Amino acid sequence: MIDFLRGIVSHVELEYVVLDVRDVGYRVFTPNPYALAKREEPATLYIHHSVREDAILLYGFATREEQTLFRKLLEVSGIGPRVALGILAGGKPETVIAAIQQENITFLTKLPGIGKKTAQRMILDLKDKLAGIASDAAVLSAAGAYLEPDLFQSGSGQGAGTAWEEAREALAALGYTAAELDRAWHGLQQTVIPEETVDSLMKRALQQLFKG
Repeated sequence: MIDFLRGIVSHVELEYVVLDVRDVGYRVFTPNPYALAKREEPATLYIHHSVREDAILLYGFATREEQTLFRKLLEVSGIGPRVALGILAGGKPETVIAAIQQENITFLTKLPGIGKKTAQRMILDLKDKLAGIASDAAVLSAAGAYLEPDLFQSGSGQGAGTAWEEAREALAALGYTAAELDRAWHGLQQTVIPEETVDSLMKRALQQLFKG
């Protein structure tokens, strides 16, 4: 099984990067491709190697903490790789862990792809299984800062409950500033369609942030 890959990012797409490892290109699905590494720069990705009857897939993460949490999330009924990637795209490991341990359903349901029932299952299945993934200090810091209600006040002027509001909140949890998110929205708003999903907006916003 592949544990990690180290190489040059040769291509970046919305859902994956292509990592050139000694002239072999590995397609690696990752939470935030455009935030992870710039094209033609070296990167190390910690890998979850998935072998199915119909496919062999690689999922890559910038840290061991993300890799471990991804695997824990897959243990929850109803959470597959795509949803688990969305969760990690929407919050740092210590933030997600703090939310689960504090049974903060409000925060969890703002992560891409997570409804109330899935959030409840996450808490039930994982609350006592996440110790040691991230440092206690980081989790406590997340509990005191990232999970404050002000996190969800976007200030963008858009209507509450829109897909962009939710995408913005998730991106704020990743550490992007209000100014950066306003700039991303400025580049997106002319092309947003009514039925566009939160996941789609997050990915396109990350493209804008990557360009900036």
